Amino acid sequence: MTSGIRTIIYPTTNLAAATATFRALFGSEPVVDMPYYVQFSDAGQDIGLDPNGHAAGLVGPTPHWHVDDLRATLASLIEAGATEQQAARDVGGGRLVASVLDVDGNPIGLLQDA
Repeated sequence: MTSGIRTIIYPTTNLAAATATFRALFGSEPVVDMPYYVQFSDAGQDIGLDPNGHAAGLVGPTPHWHVDDLRATLASLIEAGATEQQAARDVGGGRLVASVLDVDGNPIGLLQDA
C-alpha cells in the first residue's frame, strides 16, 4: 500500500549549487542539510538533493512513492516486469529507499519511513 508520491529526489553533482537553486525557488532553508543529502519541504512536497544519486543509477528527478513495506513492493514490481535500478538501502534512521525502471525505462522510486 502506498501513501502517494511525497518525495522527489534529484541527483546532483554540485550539492551547494543545487541547494542554492532550490533555496531561491522556495524562499526557505532546507529542513535537512547534511553533506550526503539536502531536503526541502514545500506545500506538502519533499524535494531531496542527493550528491550520490548518479552513482546509484538516478539519471534525473525521481518521484518516490511512500510505501508501508518497501521490500515487498520492490519484489512485486520486479515480478511485474520492472528492473531494479537501486537496491533497497537504509539511508539513515531506518528510512529505506530503492528504485526500479518500469518496462519503458521510467524511474519509480520507493521510500519507507522507519
